[in-house]
Amino acid sequence: MADLADLSATELLSGYRARRFSPREAVDAVLARIDAQNPRLNAFILVDAEGARAAAAASEARWMSGAPCGPLDGVPASIKDLVLTKGWPTLRGSKTIRRDQPWTEDAPVTARLREAGAVLLGKTTTPEFGWKALGDSPLTGVTRNPWNLDHTPGGSSAGAAAGIASGMGPLAIGTDGGGSIRIPSSFSGIFGIKPTFGRVPAYPLSAFGTVAHVGPMTRTVSDAALMLSVLAGFDDRDPWAVPRHHRDFSAGLDLGVAGLRIGYSPMLGYARNVDAEVRAALDEAAKRLAALGAIVEAADPGFADPRDAFMTLWTSGAAKVVADIPEAARANMDPGLLASAQYGATKSAVDYLAADAVRTEVGQAMIRFHRRYDLLLTPTVAVPARRIGEDSADPTWIDWTPFSFPFNMTRQPAASVPCGLSASGLPIGLQLVGRHHQDHLVLRAARAYEAAHPFPRPILGP
Repeated sequence: MADLADLSATELLSGYRARRFSPREAVDAVLARIDAQNPRLNAFILVDAEGARAAAAASEARWMSGAPCGPLDGVPASIKDLVLTKGWPTLRGSKTIRRDQPWTEDAPVTARLREAGAVLLGKTTTPEFGWKALGDSPLTGVTRNPWNLDHTPGGSSAGAAAGIASGMGPLAIGTDGGGSIRIPSSFSGIFGIKPTFGRVPAYPLSAFGTVAHVGPMTRTVSDAALMLSVLAGFDDRDPWAVPRHHRDFSAGLDLGVAGLRIGYSPMLGYARNVDAEVRAALDEAAKRLAALGAIVEAADPGFADPRDAFMTLWTSGAAKVVADIPEAARANMDPGLLASAQYGATKSAVDYLAADAVRTEVGQAMIRFHRRYDLLLTPTVAVPARRIGEDSADPTWIDWTPFSFPFNMTRQPAASVPCGLSASGLPIGLQLVGRHHQDHLVLRAARAYEAAHPFPRPILGP
């Protein structure tokens, strides 16, 4: 039998139904993988082995009685340490947050996973307050990429990506305010989707405002569809949450891409520093989607580089984060976050509204684009995974990830799909962007690509 830690959520659920193995066996296998790999990868800041084993035993009893409590009963899952989890501290990668305070509330996504029967393993690492696309923080140190320990898994959902790629659970909650699900998914060779804004409710709302999304990170598209079906829905703590819809995102997942119109934009019309290997992999991916029956055409979406507008929106959020922290405690913070906040503090309300107007223009350009095309295809990131130490305190990380943040500005669903490896063995990801509320179509195209070109897995060291 394969190591249960390497099975997907759908494979685990199939095994539970057939009684080939139990939730306790699966959770024990995942905890053993965490024991073996977390010391070198640093994906988890907290592991609750005792709580996970107790939840697995309760799940096993339900399966044995033929009454699983939900669609994820007994499946191991992790929570990014920006997301509230009852009974566990949420420290946000920062030394400035006190552990010794009441932790009495679940975020909406945490509550939905519990209700669906998922076994919560622990909290995964993040850069401080999720401010950058790399995987280090003052609190937890450096998180490493399972494909090459000298490289970052990306961020800010760093531990989630490293954990999924290395078999430390099949499901993870990530957040994405400028690419923080998609960038680490690309760097770590996994699947991740940023849903339509409001599709998955968030609470408390991010200090970075309405560019911040919450969503699934998994090893397979099928697992992400299953997970999104659980996470999506209304929660009245989030004023932006869309109405409950009870959609099963697994339905129609294998309908393929035949007849879908896909606009391929390898540079979005303005990106100038796309790595040659990334460009070659994306050119090949476009051909493969066409071979599957999609109508793929070169097409830029028609908006100018919104970098400066996004920087105003993003760094204003950083300024708000830092303003809420006593000045004496700031010496313990990430210097890059402080520099970003200092820049954001120079921006006026007029500057912010001007940036928001650019955001609207980008959204309108994408509406026009989608009148012709069902999906947009781009690289996820312009480069393969960065070496650890590069840009670690640099607030201009967005310069090597020009493809992700525009679609936080537009609030559209966007996913990263593994599409190859560089010559040095680092993953490369393609990005699929869909119309608002067309998350199912993004998943369907990603699944078609995955089925034809299965995702590789890293070879783990001892």
